[in-house]
Amino acid sequence: MKPILLQGHERSITQIKYNREGDLLFTVAKDPIVNVWYSVNGERLGTYMGHTGAVWCVDADWDTKHVLTGSADNSCRLWDCETGKQLALLKTNSAVRTCGFDFGGNIIMFSTDKQMGYQCFVSFFDLRDPSQIDNNEPYMKIPCNDSKITSAVWGPLGECIIAGHESGELNQYSAKSGEVLVNVKEHSRQINDIQLSRDMTMFVTASKDNTAKLFDSTTLEHQKTFRTERPVNSAALSPNYDHVVLGGGQEAMDVTTTSTRIGKFEARFFHLAFEEEFGRVKGHFGPINSVAFHPDGKSSGGEDGYVRIHYFDPQYFEFEFEA
Repeated sequence: MKPILLQGHERSITQIKYNREGDLLFTVAKDPIVNVWYSVNGERLGTYMGHTGAVWCVDADWDTKHVLTGSADNSCRLWDCETGKQLALLKTNSAVRTCGFDFGGNIIMFSTDKQMGYQCFVSFFDLRDPSQIDNNEPYMKIPCNDSKITSAVWGPLGECIIAGHESGELNQYSAKSGEVLVNVKEHSRQINDIQLSRDMTMFVTASKDNTAKLFDSTTLEHQKTFRTERPVNSAALSPNYDHVVLGGGQEAMDVTTTSTRIGKFEARFFHLAFEEEFGRVKGHFGPINSVAFHPDGKSSGGEDGYVRIHYFDPQYFEFEFEA
């Protein structure tokens, strides 16, 4: 497995995201740069310039017309994917932690941090209504009083959003009324990442409590647990196999005190059904902050500021798991 190394950030990676076809990879980091790359050869296509702080999240709509980014500069921005032009600037009172397009690409949601006396909110904007953007008035704003949202994704068919909290709780909020439809608490610590399966029927959570868990996306019923001995920063489900990949390592401040081997910076592969680990991919010189499966492959982004795209060897595709 020879990785393609993408060097486009000066600070550690916060999120990587493929578009639906998988020909483009969007990367954001703790620097203000938003990069887009050709995933086939790692060539940088361009950057979206405008943010003035760390960028926490990125999303592309399903036909890759628009890109959405959320940043610690207290703004969520909408970009034209092809030209890099900024189409909308939505100012907030605190840092934007998560953002996403619904399946149709018409409605965006983003959540803000609880900081500087402001509480955590989830805001919903309909892009078909220019007045919402111009007046910076979302059609719905859900307050989260208890524990701030650390990760959120749209549920199937854009009817709800699934949000993971600092406390380890999972909530399903209706995108129409804003009420909490389901609430579960399977994790004991913060949920760092939520990623849906390709068909949106399941999602995997990555948590600071050293586990990743698989849930049903409609009922939030807990189905599987993948255990490690380090905090899990990100987890992704394979689109074509029963595999889940976990990325993690220790907290950034502990990195310099251990050797790379002890740091456990590999991406780890688990079998979805048997919950057993069957492989690891080394390479990062620091914790992995974000992992993503290409519609046919995989890549990971690390605390070292590099993104690695790993093209699988034929053995991976012929691999039979022995139960």
